Amino acid sequence: MQIRTLVISLAMLLCCGVAAAQQNSDSLDVAAAQVYDMKACVERGLEANPAIVAARAQLSGAGYETSSTFTDMLPKTTAGYGYTHKDRDPATDTAGRRDVWAFHINVSQPLFPGVSLLNAFQKGMLQEEQAEAKLTQAELTLIGEIQSTFLGLLQARMDVKSAEDSVERLKSQLEVTTAYYEVGLKPRLDVLQAETDLASAEQELVKARNRVATRHARMNTLLNLPLEAEVQYVGELDERSFSLDLKDALTRAYSQRPDIRVGEKSVAIARKDFNIVASDLLPSVDAEWDYYKKGNGMDLEENAAQWSHSNQEYWTAGVNMSYTLGAGGASQVLDTLKADENVSQIMAELEKIKLDAGYEVKEALLNIVEARDRIEVAHKSVAAATESYRMALARYQAQVGTNTDVLDAQANVSSSEAQLIQALADYQNALSTLFIAMGEKNAGLVTE
Repeated sequence: MQIRTLVISLAMLLCCGVAAAQQNSDSLDVAAAQVYDMKACVERGLEANPAIVAARAQLSGAGYETSSTFTDMLPKTTAGYGYTHKDRDPATDTAGRRDVWAFHINVSQPLFPGVSLLNAFQKGMLQEEQAEAKLTQAELTLIGEIQSTFLGLLQARMDVKSAEDSVERLKSQLEVTTAYYEVGLKPRLDVLQAETDLASAEQELVKARNRVATRHARMNTLLNLPLEAEVQYVGELDERSFSLDLKDALTRAYSQRPDIRVGEKSVAIARKDFNIVASDLLPSVDAEWDYYKKGNGMDLEENAAQWSHSNQEYWTAGVNMSYTLGAGGASQVLDTLKADENVSQIMAELEKIKLDAGYEVKEALLNIVEARDRIEVAHKSVAAATESYRMALARYQAQVGTNTDVLDAQANVSSSEAQLIQALADYQNALSTLFIAMGEKNAGLVTE
């Protein structure tokens, strides 16, 4: 009994140890997976986002459909086996053939409009390629959304830092103003103005912190992570160098954009549809081979001597041609004309897609230049506003300046910092937009 108890205890300890080790391992994996930069966010989103999973399933379905259209070009085989009983002997034959068992097999191969079947198969292949391009387009859309949200999160964090600095400056000014008021050097109005500006700054800080929490939750959603997951998103808004002229950008866009590939496949598919519809104007030709075998028993061999060889077992081969006219052939002609117009329509839509692509690339390049110029100006503005605030504060403390000058200078510092942060965010957002417009999956916005 003691040995049994000891064995059970050892087994429980072993199980607990394995469970603890597994838990520790899982914890390490989770901890390692909870730090994401922009590139890691994009990679995680492309792997786990439900929209991409759905697009991949659609692509797989298109592959199966293509295989299905291919089988339509293969020979069709039909087999039959049956039994027939007659209530009396046939007048021409009284040799006990009232009970007949028969086996039949038919092999049919479409010859014409085999061109229709071939076009249907080629259309299926084009649809599969189109689904692949649509998957790429969905991935680019998701990348753009992830990068935009990620940059928004970084911007919100910088806004929080700027708001916190603003609150600290206003708290310090309120303390100085209150001290001057208590000794009778400044009026009560200065204290009230400082308190009002401090309250406004604290409200802006609350809003900025809420934007951080909101964008953090949105990032978790895009990456298919729990909303409450404590993920660390790391990165910063910087002024990375970038140089690309319009000609090179357009060349890359026209050759890589998935929506252009989708449009090109749509034109090719429309042409296949035209060929399929036009084939209805032609007759249908099929080759067929049939094999028959009959007998009085289930094994088709019983009383075989009662049958002539030509009646008991034989095969036939032939070619059949048929032609169906709808409303005297007018319906086929009208359907063909309609399919031809559909090709022209889709070609025009493709040209519009290309024009829109060129505009998107041009707009993104202009936004990059604009944001870069704004960054340069904003840096100078921040430096000037900071120096102005320092001088206004020194004048106030020396009793030669007013409280309003200090508060206005502090507001200018906050405004200049906000403009710089916005320009930095706009710059990287414009980079992201440009890469998406060129059809490139640049997960980390690498520009070198």
